[in-house]
Amino acid sequence: MSGYRKTGGCQCGAVRFVVDAPLGRAGICHCRMCQKAFGNFFAPLVSAPKAHLTWTKEEPSWFQSSNLVRRGFCAKCGTPLTYDAGGDSMELAVGAFDDPEAIKPSIQVGLQNKMSWFGELDVLPRRTAEQEAERRATFFDHVVSHQHPDHEEGASGSS
Repeated sequence: MSGYRKTGGCQCGAVRFVVDAPLGRAGICHCRMCQKAFGNFFAPLVSAPKAHLTWTKEEPSWFQSSNLVRRGFCAKCGTPLTYDAGGDSMELAVGAFDDPEAIKPSIQVGLQNKMSWFGELDVLPRRTAEQEAERRATFFDHVVSHQHPDHEEGASGSS
């Protein structure tokens, strides 16, 4: 096992992966196709060499989103996972990694479709710690998650 090992997968845990090599450049794509594929304002992606990418459970299902690109997703829970334009590497969704904090984007692309208010997100009103505690007590304390944990089954922590 290499020191570069990164793991991840979908929300339900049916599709899991391991990358045993350094990841490439991480970026945020604002193009309309990525917005639709992720159901979000943008798609955070990082490249991984296909030769060092292993699907450890099920492989993703695929949608041919254009003549040049196919996108992988979990057929069971719908989690978007990949952007594959062929070649030796594949883009993986940063949020699908067990430790997404470790993957910092270094570029933005598709800026023609970037939401005009995107730069203002950090100044939106925020809940106080007391408001968050109240919310946890009235809602989150009653939530039973069916989401896969952020680590391989049988592992002691995230990679």
